[in-house]
Amino acid sequence: MSDSLNVPEEDPSGTKIKLSIWQALIPVIVLIGMLAYNVFIYGDDSLAGSNQFILLMGGAVAAIVGVSKGARFETMIEDVAKNIKSTTEPILILLMVGALAGTWLLSGIIPTMIYYGLQILNPTIFLAACVIICSVISVATGSSWTTSATVGIALIGIAEALGVSVAMTAGAVLSGGYFGDKLSPMSDTTNLAPAMAGTDLFTHIRYMTITTVPTIIITLLVFVIIGLNLDTSGQTNPNEILSSIDASFNVSGWLFVVPVLVIFLIVKKTPPLIALLLGTLLAAVAALIFQPDLVQLIGGGDRLTFETAYKGIMNSITVATVIPTENETLQGLFSAGGMYGMLGTIWLIICAMVFGGIMDAIGALERISEALLNLFTSTFGLFFSTVTSCLALNLTASDQYLAIVVPGKMFAKAYEKKGLAPENLSRTLEDSGTVTSVLVPWNTCGAYHSGVLGVPVVDYFFYAIFNYLSPFVTLFFAAFNIKIRQLRKK
Repeated sequence: MSDSLNVPEEDPSGTKIKLSIWQALIPVIVLIGMLAYNVFIYGDDSLAGSNQFILLMGGAVAAIVGVSKGARFETMIEDVAKNIKSTTEPILILLMVGALAGTWLLSGIIPTMIYYGLQILNPTIFLAACVIICSVISVATGSSWTTSATVGIALIGIAEALGVSVAMTAGAVLSGGYFGDKLSPMSDTTNLAPAMAGTDLFTHIRYMTITTVPTIIITLLVFVIIGLNLDTSGQTNPNEILSSIDASFNVSGWLFVVPVLVIFLIVKKTPPLIALLLGTLLAAVAALIFQPDLVQLIGGGDRLTFETAYKGIMNSITVATVIPTENETLQGLFSAGGMYGMLGTIWLIICAMVFGGIMDAIGALERISEALLNLFTSTFGLFFSTVTSCLALNLTASDQYLAIVVPGKMFAKAYEKKGLAPENLSRTLEDSGTVTSVLVPWNTCGAYHSGVLGVPVVDYFFYAIFNYLSPFVTLFFAAFNIKIRQLRKK
């Protein structure tokens, strides 16, 4: 991912492009204004395409600013290309998640997970259980993305069946998913942050627990309180849902072998793309074994033949799949978009990378970070500048890796000059860069999770408690000088 990070290019005269802070902020201000108006006009439908074009317009404004200061248009396009190249794996993962969701529906894996989940979980403990389950899975896999794509989808389905808000559930899933993502030694961001700050991985993880554990405890307490006050009266009887699932699918505990195997592969450091592909293919085999009638139905044939089996599996992988049911509550649960359903999210990511690439090429991202660094001189001010810089980069660069790498490079010397150990910086990068990326609709993480879970960012934002609480907790510790480690003199 670091390939997309470049210092401002030089113009033909050999001098670096220099922007004032206001010039660097012009594209940001224009973008935020246009996005705000667009969301006001379109509401939840703004992600259907209009927000994508607004991001391109923001990139155009940034390009105009850059050209006016001597930047080369070719250089901007090169940086945009590098930015988009850096999203190759996330885009492929999104496509495979779409394929996985389709085959996991057709094979009965997701309905089976919902079936047994309804019998184990009840609304009172459901949200807190979501946080705990996703924390465990994310620590084991090192990926909040994998967590959302596997148990996250199933938990959303259980929530709909129980009558629990899917926005609350998505917030709980992401809170647990990002807690585990932060603390897992297998997480890419958990390895990236200490590398940028100049400390080692396990020192970073131990130091992160100081702020991360209190934050997740507060998050759990809030979800417990919400659960105790949930009113699900008047909702569909779970027994009716269980009967409807039984009527449509051949429910079997053997179907759990597939998701367990996918999680095992990722724990064993199998590349996510390979694990998701194997999960898709194994689910296709499971569909033929456990749900032959549904495969025949989706394949459009009168009987199960090689041709109808092929069409049924391929349709579930690539396009929208809908399993017929008379239970209106389950109509949303019995459908999946396949790879086609992920194209809108991919479109959003590409447009966001255009804006971020041009902002990087003209030196605007670096200029904004420098301004924040110079704005405060106290220790708390340094932490505050780091947090603000990470948030600004998640908003403007639309990528959590840039939100870690750029401030990490910019602030490392400042922490050293203040006599602060590098783990202070690495922890702050994670507390503000990693976890808040999912709160921005056009950020790669926000786009991914909202697409996978089927819940808009604006809906789950308030309930992603761990994610927006983390920066405040790290600033609280800094303000009161709690566990702020000093640099050891050799």
